[in-house]
Amino acid sequence: MAFFLRLILRNLMRQRLRNGLTSLGVVVAIVAFGLLRTLVDAWYAGVEGTAPNRLITRNAVSLMFALPIHYGARIRQIDGVRVVSHITWFGGIYQDPKNFFPQFAIEPASYLALYREYLVSEQERAAFLRDRKGALAGRKLVERYGWKIGDTIPLEGTIYPGTWTFVLRGVYRGADAKTDETQFFFHWEYLNETLKRWRSARAEHVGAFVVGIDPPERAAEISAAIDDGFRNSRAETLTETEKAFQLGFVFMTEAIVAVIEIVSGVIIVIVLAVLANTMAMSVRERKREYATLKALGFGTWHLGGLIVGEALLISAIGGALGIALTFPIAAEFAVRLSNWFPIFRVSESTVVLAAGASLLVGILAAAFPVWQVWRTSVTDGLSSLG
Repeated sequence: MAFFLRLILRNLMRQRLRNGLTSLGVVVAIVAFGLLRTLVDAWYAGVEGTAPNRLITRNAVSLMFALPIHYGARIRQIDGVRVVSHITWFGGIYQDPKNFFPQFAIEPASYLALYREYLVSEQERAAFLRDRKGALAGRKLVERYGWKIGDTIPLEGTIYPGTWTFVLRGVYRGADAKTDETQFFFHWEYLNETLKRWRSARAEHVGAFVVGIDPPERAAEISAAIDDGFRNSRAETLTETEKAFQLGFVFMTEAIVAVIEIVSGVIIVIVLAVLANTMAMSVRERKREYATLKALGFGTWHLGGLIVGEALLISAIGGALGIALTFPIAAEFAVRLSNWFPIFRVSESTVVLAAGASLLVGILAAAFPVWQVWRTSVTDGLSSLG
């Protein structure tokens, strides 16, 4: 085995520039593949962070239309419903329109009871619940803008005109890497009281209800019961699991996701062609050498092992460097794309796919050169000018 490893290494060093450039091509391809796969994961991050025991009840026409707040009391009466909360998109601007982050008006106690993955200290939770103008923000959001507990945060309303001021009372962190830490929550009552003073038609309405159920296996039955309760009303409802609700947003852009997945596959095919060409050139140059080795008693399996080993070594070196570089590059992208992709991290599955792709490229790239060596006789090989 040691003898064959030495042969593989010596063959690899004979064309350092060509093999080095080929390995560099593998590095670039694996980095691009890893980033594209991470982008796809980021697209589905909202889906991955859902829970099977949460339902979303919204207006059947569109999310643009609100629901009366009194619907919550009727939903609570349905068998299997344990907790009912609500959420309303605010859509304000902080300092500059480019500073986008999700902002929601919620009923704090019930909402935090449903979303236990939002971890906040008891002291900060209590302060947030007490202060009608209080706000709760994610750790990443607070770090991005340098906020501190007690800071006053102004938001310029777009859906709800005017300047709205909030006091940061708590900072939550995610229970795991799948939890979005870039959201901003405040009291719906603060919003509603202002709308009532304005005599706005939006008063006493919410964007959607979040329904906690038990057991999760009854999700379809409970969803149907909720929607049946508001059938033929002025605002009919559509209830679905939280996962289905999030997938609805993904499906709006599924063509983009499909293109990204196709491009990631094309990149691997391209690097496969490059590495296969490198190995084919190497085999052509060494035809007489392989014929000599055959004449000395080396079997075709031994020669095939030399070729496959060299291809695997080139792809493995490039793959390992590519995977290592993917992490810092993805971290830089995570900062730049944090407004749109709050969870942008290289997953374990992406690392496994990238490693598997690099090794598969090495094996497939060696397939045709190995076949050439096997079918070439000793006489033909020795008479070759290569």
